[in-house]
Amino acid sequence: MQGRKNYQEKLFTSFQLSDRVPEENIYRQILNLIDFQFLYPATLAYYGREGQSSVDPVVFFKLMLFGYLENIPSDRKIIHSASMRMDLLFFIGYDIDEPLPWHSTLSRTRKLYGEDVFLSLFQQVLKQCIQKGMLSGRRQAVDSMLIKANASMESLCEKEILSDAIAYSAELKENEDDNEAKTRRLPIEKSKQERFGKGQKRNNITHYSPSDPDSRIATKPGKPFMLSYLGQVSVDTGSHIITHAQAFHADKRDSQCLGEMLRQTKNNLGREDLKMEEVLADTNYSSTETLEMLERMKLKGLFPTLEASKQIERGLPTIKNMTTMYAPRVNI
Repeated sequence: MQGRKNYQEKLFTSFQLSDRVPEENIYRQILNLIDFQFLYPATLAYYGREGQSSVDPVVFFKLMLFGYLENIPSDRKIIHSASMRMDLLFFIGYDIDEPLPWHSTLSRTRKLYGEDVFLSLFQQVLKQCIQKGMLSGRRQAVDSMLIKANASMESLCEKEILSDAIAYSAELKENEDDNEAKTRRLPIEKSKQERFGKGQKRNNITHYSPSDPDSRIATKPGKPFMLSYLGQVSVDTGSHIITHAQAFHADKRDSQCLGEMLRQTKNNLGREDLKMEEVLADTNYSSTETLEMLERMKLKGLFPTLEASKQIERGLPTIKNMTTMYAPRVNI
């Protein structure tokens, strides 16, 4: 006999999220592994004693972690997605009929905390991973990626260095003779067609984004130019746990960022008496400065040679072309 499901929504029901979220769910496992209570004293200085209560700092950082793990770059989408996920509601401690924070609250809270707060919180989470024996720290792999900025290439403006010079020159002429007509040449604002027409070259020397001045024009082979940041990540090769993450200007080379990455990674691991001994990276991190830095920090670097990089692109074996760079070496 063919079955047919008839649905009529109940007015009252008995329901518990904990019964619906399986033990193997990643967010339930995170709750079992990480104690988020350290967030309260870490953020206490950013709140007053009077007024309306803010969104719970633990809820905020859990939602940020969810957005990172699910690759959701929008506060609005984070709230929308969380409202339809039972495992997320259980993760942040909300009942199924409880309204979530407004998405603009996430934006305001993120602006409230400084970079030092996020770094200290990252170190606290890393500390808990180390205490549970999840990583040794001996070998770290460093790599980079371009992170698209929240700004459009069409918003670029030409830097006004020459315009400022014209205005300054006009002011000098204005003060030369009081009898002369006092006129001032103001910079002529270019139209969009003049700024972005055919033959107009845009680069980080001549143009900037007024909505996000720290972003830089960058690209990768086969990709369009876009305003970006350069994200650098250090990962423990034994456990695949991130030991440090940092953003740089996108016009920097990987080799220019490596020193800061290794110093911060070494500091993060050293807090728990872990010693970093080896560093893995691709050819973009190779330079004379890299070798000098490895010597100062007493680290061993494992970088592919240029020949090996070309073979990687062709899909050929590269083990015999891997160069182990010790500090005393002079060239790459």
